Amino acid sequence: MSGEEKHGYILRISTDSWHDQVYELKKYYPGIMRGWKQDTPILLAMKAEAGDSFIGYGIVDKVEMLWEMSPEEEAYCKENNWKCAITFKTLISYMKPYPIKESILADDPRKGSFLHGVRLTESQINTILEAAEDYQDRN
Repeated sequence: MSGEEKHGYILRISTDSWHDQVYELKKYYPGIMRGWKQDTPILLAMKAEAGDSFIGYGIVDKVEMLWEMSPEEEAYCKENNWKCAITFKTLISYMKPYPIKESILADDPRKGSFLHGVRLTESQINTILEAAEDYQDRN
């Protein structure tokens, strides 16, 4: 490895049907491009009762570009303006969504859809994951 700092991302899920699709297929179809690669942690966020919250996370297994997909999957992606498919090797769903306003990102000016695709350092990811686990135990 070239000594580059490890990082992860936040991806936001906007609808219940896409939430179900992510967890059923263990796959997320982003409409944006970032440095997606194997072993990258992805925090999943969604609007919940307490506002935008982390609902779980995944670890990237593989990234498929449109030309690598079956014709049906490629067409489905193009219909929705999705750029690729991220398949997770690990995908965790929290029983209690962890409110972003209670996380280290509470003072971040980016809210709602502006959190989609945000790059976080490994330290930020680890801090959020630990706090989310503690939140599960407390609530």
